[in-house]
Amino acid sequence: MERKEFARRRKRLMDIMNVGSIAILPASKVCVRNNDVEYPYRPDSDFYYLTGFSEPESVAVLIPDRKHGEFILFCREKEPEAELWHGRRAGLEKAVEYYGADDAFPIGDLDEILPGLIENKERVFYNMGIDHEFDHHVQNWVNQVRCKIRTGVTAPEEFISLGHALHELRLFKSRAEIKAMRRAAKISAKAHIRAMKKCRPGMKEYQIEAELLHEFMQHGCRSPAYPSIVGGGANGCILHYTENSDPLNDGDLLLIDAGAEHDYYASDITRTFPVNGKFSKEQKILYEIVLRAQEAAIEKVQPGNYWNDPHDAAVREITKGLKEIGILKGRLPSLIKNEAYKPYYMHRTGHWLGMDVHDVGDYKVNGEWRLLEPGMVLTIEPGLYIREHSRGVAKKWWNTGIRIEDDVLVTRNGHDILSKDTPKTVEEIEAIMAHEI
Repeated sequence: MERKEFARRRKRLMDIMNVGSIAILPASKVCVRNNDVEYPYRPDSDFYYLTGFSEPESVAVLIPDRKHGEFILFCREKEPEAELWHGRRAGLEKAVEYYGADDAFPIGDLDEILPGLIENKERVFYNMGIDHEFDHHVQNWVNQVRCKIRTGVTAPEEFISLGHALHELRLFKSRAEIKAMRRAAKISAKAHIRAMKKCRPGMKEYQIEAELLHEFMQHGCRSPAYPSIVGGGANGCILHYTENSDPLNDGDLLLIDAGAEHDYYASDITRTFPVNGKFSKEQKILYEIVLRAQEAAIEKVQPGNYWNDPHDAAVREITKGLKEIGILKGRLPSLIKNEAYKPYYMHRTGHWLGMDVHDVGDYKVNGEWRLLEPGMVLTIEPGLYIREHSRGVAKKWWNTGIRIEDDVLVTRNGHDILSKDTPKTVEEIEAIMAHEI
């Protein structure tokens, strides 16, 4: 994204903070995978959202109306020997030139410089409790300032969680963010189509996962937004199944929940299709129930509707469908009120989506489900999970896990399905798997 996008975000946050405040954001730490092998580094979403800076050992400081510059970045200095082994660093000069910092200091000077920046500030915006080691540093810096009170210096009296204000900003996506998310969804759609075309009985779940990752990387997405779920048969009934190790059996369904991360923005798409390319009668019946539930839920994604309206619509269709095929018995209103659907549909219908797959933002405001507004992006993902030996359920329905998930943007006049390129009707899926499309 362009440098001005990050500058706009910092300006909006500092307008909320007001004069007399300081915000402190450390970058996420490098995580060790095993021994001396590290996981690929991915910056903390809040930190990257405000800085566009993707190196570890960094701290961003925002000070509204500071004479010598409002955005200060502490980072690693250029060091040829270290860069020879571990890759290039931006260094102090590029932190200013490329990333828009007003000042840049070596990360090793943090303890020396930061107490001075805290002096005479009324409020500290910081997310306490996430990094206990860094919490200790912040407390020490504030205590150092308190020790200078007799010299006329004042210390902050108020600590405010940075998350509330920042996450409210992140909830509403800009044009640049929507563009990135649309691209992530398009790439993910290609991956799901590839998986449908490649799938055959006898393959292993991880072979299908490999096809997904291949398509992601072919289009510049070096990482999925989350570990891919590739669950055949009974494994599709495990909501967060990630072993992806079993063979795919003729006659089973395959549930794939997978999305690419593009430019630090997530997609999150789920499709369910028959391993052999043809839905059985029972599979089609259950699939159509979930699809109707998803369509009803998506219709409720409208500005001015409540967050919970799509879930209520999905629950009604799921319950109605289960009643029609005899899995549930009774009056529809009573079945819904008593949550009779819960053994077969136990999760919510969606979540916020953005830089994190389960993105930030409150779902309720003042105890009430919040209203949907333009710029919000959410998933819509109803499902049905009928496990083996489900009490009172005919065997023909067993070991069937179905979920259909799309990424939906709230617009001024309704909604836009960002993942609409991913086929989901029975006819579309069967045609693709038969190589007719």
